[in-house]
Parts: sequence; structure tokens; C-alpha cells
Amino acid sequence: YTALVTGLHAYVTKNGFRSVVLGLSGGIDSALVAALACDALGPERVHAVAMPSRYSSEHSLTDAAELARRTGLAFRTVPIAPMFDAYMAALELTGLAEENLQSRLRGTTLMAISNQEGHLVLAPGNKSELACGYSTLYGDSVGGYGPIKDVYKTVVYQLARWRNQSAADRGHTPPIPEHTIAKPPSAELRPGQVDTDSLPDYDTLDRILELYVDRDRGREQIVAEGFPEELVTRVLRMVDRAEYKRRQYPPGTKISAKGFGKDRRLPITNHWREGD
Repeated sequence: YTALVTGLHAYVTKNGFRSVVLGLSGGIDSALVAALACDALGPERVHAVAMPSRYSSEHSLTDAAELARRTGLAFRTVPIAPMFDAYMAALELTGLAEENLQSRLRGTTLMAISNQEGHLVLAPGNKSELACGYSTLYGDSVGGYGPIKDVYKTVVYQLARWRNQSAADRGHTPPIPEHTIAKPPSAELRPGQVDTDSLPDYDTLDRILELYVDRDRGREQIVAEGFPEELVTRVLRMVDRAEYKRRQYPPGTKISAKGFGKDRRLPITNHWREGD
């Protein structure tokens, strides 16, 4: 946690930014990024924006507002529903295109606020999502820095719990609402959506990713560790297909033995797949 705080502080200050802005969804990733930013810069230099759509749950809004209350960061709400309706009237999008439009409207909103007010935009993606391509180009991937891009999702939860416990041990208010940690993760881009609709459960996924990404294990070696062959093949192909997305993601703090980028040098695209 200290390494992530140090990396974020160094990047912001050395590049001459006075403040940062991020989308605060009520989810665990943006909550951890907000807590890191407040610790790195002070809450007076952290600006958070809730950008609800028609699919945003009520608890997402209340969780985001509660984190803002606990930390003291600057918080505002910019509903994207009017923008979304205008685009849909012009384009009549459906399915994945409709889902991703919401993410891109949020990215555009954050970049507009950044340009207007001079903040550095923080991207909230974690290593599990980046590995599998579970992000939207020019949507949740926009920004100048990704503080948790080298942090697997299971570790995101561990760090959130640790930060809250650290605060409680000192007699302070834990910055991250307990409901944010307890609820199932979701992008909330369609009714009832949860991350496990598209990805394996994170405990299993992260163990496979750690073997493939961090330890350079091949498909047969990972299967030999006791994971189902069909699942391993699916995960490895998601990782291989997402390389072009990762190349377009902002830089971030490195805390693992092998982060994406210079540590894991692969062609941006090729026809070879592990296990073929």
C-alpha cells in the first residue's frame, strides 16, 4: 500500500499536477484509488465524480457519497443519462455497443473536467481486468495514470481491508464503506450485471493469471496445477487477445515481479496462441 501511495505521489508531483480527478462509482476499484489518492496528495487535492446512468444502483451512489464524506475529498455528481439518450437517439446502439457507450461518456466527462480544471485523470483498472481485456478503450481506460494497474483484484480487496483496519487501529474512520467491499463487483452497464457474467471468479482467475503472467507458465503447466483445461485455455486466450488494449492503457505503479509493459514484452498482435 505504501508503495502505491509513493508511486502516485511521485508521478503527480514530478509531472507538475496540483490535483487529480477520478470517477467514483461506489465499486471497490475506484474506492481504493480514491483512498490512495487522498493518502498520497491530501483529500483537498482529490476530486471525484459520480456519473450515474439508468443502470446505476442506488447503493452505488450512496457508497460513493459515503466514501467522499469519510475522506473529505471534493465530490460532485454528473448524470450521464441525458448524454446517453442523445447518442442513442442518433445511433440506435444495442448490446455491447450500448454498454460501452456509457463507459466512454464517463471517460469523456472526466477528460473534459480535467481540461477545464487542470486535474490529472486517474484510471481505476486493476491487473486482473487488464489481463483479460475487461475494460473499455477510451472509457474506463482513459487517464494519465493507473495507480492499481499492477494489482490483482483479490489484492485490491486485501488492500481495502488493510487500509480500513489500519484506520480503525489508529482510532480513525475507515475510508472505504464496508458495503463497497462486501458487494459483488459489477460494471453496472446493464440490468443485474456482475463481473462473473464475463469472467471466472477472481480467486481462481488471479491464481491462473499469476502463473501465466508473473511466472511464465504455459497452458500444460497450469493445468497440471489442478485447474480445468477448458478454463485455462479460455483465460490464456483472453490474455493474449487483450495485448493491444494494454498497450493503450496509461502507466502505473509497479509492485509485482512482472508488470504489464516492459517486464512482459510480447508483440502487440500475432496469430500464435498458447496451447495451439
